[in-house]
Amino acid sequence: MRVIVSSLVGAGLLAAFAAVGSGLISGVYEQTKEPIAAAERAAEAKQLLEIFPRDSHDNELIDDGFAVDAEDPLLALRERGTGYRARRNNEVTGIILPATARDGYSGDIRLLVGIDRGGTVAGVRVLSHRETPGLGDKIELKKSDWVLSFDHKTLADPAPDRWAVIKDGGDFDAFTGATVTPRAVVAAVKSAMEYSQNNRSALFEIEEANDS
Repeated sequence: MRVIVSSLVGAGLLAAFAAVGSGLISGVYEQTKEPIAAAERAAEAKQLLEIFPRDSHDNELIDDGFAVDAEDPLLALRERGTGYRARRNNEVTGIILPATARDGYSGDIRLLVGIDRGGTVAGVRVLSHRETPGLGDKIELKKSDWVLSFDHKTLADPAPDRWAVIKDGGDFDAFTGATVTPRAVVAAVKSAMEYSQNNRSALFEIEEANDS
């Protein structure tokens, strides 16, 4: 009987500790979720401005978003994402698309791809990845300037068959010992460009007409 009572008391104490712990975790989450969200928004806004600098538009990029459906074969998003418009005098002068390279060496590489109204790459930035430190992580601007090699490129320059790493007969450098990572990013950026071209009316014309 004492063993049963002792077990019940022990179980009750464990349950009480679990409830207290759960409450504390929930309280911490509630207190920190807004600051975390604000920090994430500020970080994303900073990256958007790296692609389209402040003097290139007169709207707030972070506040001028549009929904991008998941599973589109060209953008390859795992879940619904958000794209952004750059405007001047309410004319859409550029867009920033979310894109995912699903074939990175260590998994998904999430990107932002900026494209101006003329179909030229305005900039590419990496949002997240799990590539090998010292090798594949050179896709980050803070680690190398490799990602800047996309600037001013179009689907015609280089030619479509040259949108590949040099090892595959293309125009883009790869990293020594880490070809898989840049290969995946090059393909994802090209696909985002193709998405922009295929959906030009919806991205550049219809939205500006609706919002004017």
